[in-house]
Amino acid sequence: MEQKYVYLFSEGNATMRNLLGGKGANLAEMTNLGIPVPQGFTITTEACTKYYDDGEVIADTIIQQITEALKKTEEITGKKFGDKNNPLLVSVRSGARVSMPGMMDTILNLGLNDESVQGLAALTGNERFAYDSYRRFIQMFSDVAIGIEKRNFENILDSVKESKGIEYDTDLTAEDLKEIVIKFKKLYLKEMGTEFPQDPRQQLMEAVKAVFSSWNNPRAIVYRRLNDIPSSWGTAVNVQSMVFGNMGDNSGTGVAFTRDPATGEKKIFGEYLINAQGEDVVAGIRTPQPISKLEQDLPECYKQFMEIAQNLESHYKDMQDMEFTIEQGKLYFLQTRNGKRTAPAALKIAVSLVEEGVLTKEEALLKVEPKQLDSLLHPAFDPEELKKSSAIAKGLPASPGAACGKIYFTAQDAKAHHEKGEKVILVRLETSPEDIEGMVAAEGILTVRGGMTSHAAVVARGMGTCCVAGCGSLKVNEEEKSFSVDGKMYKEGDYISLDGSTGNVYGGAIKTVAPEITGYFGTFMAWADEVRALKVRTNADTPRDAEQAVGFGAEGIGLCRTEHMFFDEDRIPVVREMIVSESEEQRRKALEKLLPMQREDFVGIYKAMQDRPVTIRFLDPPLHEFLPNEEADVRALAEEMSLRYEDLKATVESLHEFNPMMGHRGCRLTVSYPEIAEMQTRAVIEAAIKVKEEMAYNIVPEIMIPLVGEIKELKYVKDIVVKTANEIIENEGVDLQYKVGTMIEIPRACLTADEIAKEAEFFSFGTNDLTQMTFGFSRDDSGKFLNDYYEKNIYEFDPFQKLDQNGVGKLVEMASTLGRKTREDIKIGICGEHGGDPASVEFFHNTGLNYVSCSPFRVPLARLAAAQSQLKNPRK
Repeated sequence: MEQKYVYLFSEGNATMRNLLGGKGANLAEMTNLGIPVPQGFTITTEACTKYYDDGEVIADTIIQQITEALKKTEEITGKKFGDKNNPLLVSVRSGARVSMPGMMDTILNLGLNDESVQGLAALTGNERFAYDSYRRFIQMFSDVAIGIEKRNFENILDSVKESKGIEYDTDLTAEDLKEIVIKFKKLYLKEMGTEFPQDPRQQLMEAVKAVFSSWNNPRAIVYRRLNDIPSSWGTAVNVQSMVFGNMGDNSGTGVAFTRDPATGEKKIFGEYLINAQGEDVVAGIRTPQPISKLEQDLPECYKQFMEIAQNLESHYKDMQDMEFTIEQGKLYFLQTRNGKRTAPAALKIAVSLVEEGVLTKEEALLKVEPKQLDSLLHPAFDPEELKKSSAIAKGLPASPGAACGKIYFTAQDAKAHHEKGEKVILVRLETSPEDIEGMVAAEGILTVRGGMTSHAAVVARGMGTCCVAGCGSLKVNEEEKSFSVDGKMYKEGDYISLDGSTGNVYGGAIKTVAPEITGYFGTFMAWADEVRALKVRTNADTPRDAEQAVGFGAEGIGLCRTEHMFFDEDRIPVVREMIVSESEEQRRKALEKLLPMQREDFVGIYKAMQDRPVTIRFLDPPLHEFLPNEEADVRALAEEMSLRYEDLKATVESLHEFNPMMGHRGCRLTVSYPEIAEMQTRAVIEAAIKVKEEMAYNIVPEIMIPLVGEIKELKYVKDIVVKTANEIIENEGVDLQYKVGTMIEIPRACLTADEIAKEAEFFSFGTNDLTQMTFGFSRDDSGKFLNDYYEKNIYEFDPFQKLDQNGVGKLVEMASTLGRKTREDIKIGICGEHGGDPASVEFFHNTGLNYVSCSPFRVPLARLAAAQSQLKNPRK
């Protein structure tokens, strides 16, 4: 039996979303419900996939099915496609299985030509309407299907209006519109070398091709990547008989929501225009009227609209976003879908629908996108001020929120001006760990290089600071402390504004507003916690971050990076003293100075976390990161440390590595310098004893050895930890339990996890390093070429943001299975950036991990993602 690629609206229903797309499935469902829907048919997502498989050609079998469906639509409407007396005109719209508003293309009034436009005029007795529809069709078809720039047509339209002294399109007469049609067709001939197509069937096939092709246009690809939509899904195409809102004062078109999408308030929210077509409402050419005014203009239509809108919300059990058209007093619904909404509105609507008895708590939890919660926790720009601003550059949206401040180009300057009370934006080519104080002082961080998991991005997200990374269009001059973009110079002290949610950079200051965390947030998140099986911890290095994360619902710390504690002003000299030491004795002296500082850090963190588990990772980065590179900085440090410049320079050069991320770091440092692990163990255990005695908390420190790839490495370092810890516990005469585990971030560790589990009491996947070592490219440099991979459909997403389940995921599964074979009760978590990505959280839930750990501001997101994972795939 021949595969079916085309369905009449009457042949489908809401369950066929994957095949018919969201729009097609909803049109079919509304048809079944008896709602007035202009009839037509849907060309399936499978037809789109076939189109690409066949080399971007529509197969004959699909063309045949379209022809048959068109014939049936003619019978339903009593009109004929291309007929000069009673023409059937159609709209051709995209419809992916998930809503992608504004990403793909639409063509209206298809089927018009030089003959049928006269028939339409005669049939309706409205010549102006007929030629208005024709000029719209020529413009949309030429733009969407052929690729002639829209503005070329806009220029013609504007020049005619100017010559006639007219402000609005609606003031154009039939004769004006005929003149515009002639000019539009001349433009088409000039651009294409052929006449504008007069055969409606040719028009239709070109339009279908255009919609299929728009599935892979640049904006659709970017949207899919940001929203985890696979390219293999394809888009459906909906061919729907036209109804006309531009047939006079008893016609109109509009868009409405069953609840306010900004606040979630239970009231119809929408706008409409009398005597207009759909694109006029969204184009902003004329100012629409609020939906409430429709009651005065067309009371019968208003009453019917309100009744259907309420029925649709009850049927779909969610706020609906509806498009409607009124043709000469008759109401039609063109589409309905679950409406996009702000995060506060999403929470209010979800909680309200439960209170109204429409949804269960479990159903409500699936109605909110986890990523939406991000915007609840960060500042945003004042919407009115933002409307008046245009971006000067665009980078990667590395850490959400909005920031405004004066630009400074070094961490020292940022810190100094912050201390004077200024709001500061730190601008760097790329950040490094030694920039930490400037990053803490800054309202926002802007880098020229680096990707979504670069140092700047990871640290900024952890702090909840707005960050735009990889903004390559900026030309930074560090010596002159300035940057230029598109020829305009911005100097130190100038104001700029950053939007970390979009990646936009604005010249000048835009006012920001604080986020509002409503009571609905607490109610909703409590429901999530009742459901989920996966625990959620945080990555935190300071008591402040730890308290913030606990406030957001974190159940422990999954990653405390001890090296972040070493960059403080009072510590880095001691760290440098340790690094340049020429003997173990000198190193131990420096470490003795560091010990009380590190111990106090852990005291503060334990107090902030109370009885919650804390995993502390021992020193991980290569030592050169603690030393300066520039000659002037090396000279200054030599003088400060009373060393010969030549000797310090030689030390700096000796620590240089060709590939430091795969060099002398992690557990390798302890193999070379065991005394570092001894000091850190003492700090961890002594702090735990102190807080346990003072506060009576049941503290069980979890010591994590990084970058292990061989069991003998782990055993060597663990022996040092155990010997040191046991001596302290015995000498203090206390009862203190502790655990020693490892960070799994090297592929070899995954392959030999059964061996490693003999020594490790817990595993924590460091998916940032595991991803870069599995793929074989640097997370800091990959931003330079990943866009080429997206454009060519080699990769669909950034593997440093969303876990590569086919490759890295298999290593995670393998290591988990092997580890549990050796040690049945081994605790397994993940502390890489993927711990806050919803799709990755679902994978970790399904893999049976005990917890995910993410930056404090992503904790609510992970909690909701974990709850949704449990609802989709329950585990005990």
